[in-house]
Amino acid sequence: MNIALIIIIVIAVILAIFGGLNSALSWLLWVALIVGVIALIVFLFRVISGSRRT
Repeated sequence: MNIALIIIIVIAVILAIFGGLNSALSWLLWVALIVGVIALIVFLFRVISGSRRT
């Protein structure tokens, strides 16, 4: 009985860790996409403003 309880607890902890990692990775993916879009806008702004100066 104790071994089965320990196995269930270990499985629950592993699933909780993977669920937390999945949530963290999803959040980091959204942050990376937002930062990438901002970098692209800044790059395009520099290219456009640079071509107007010449």
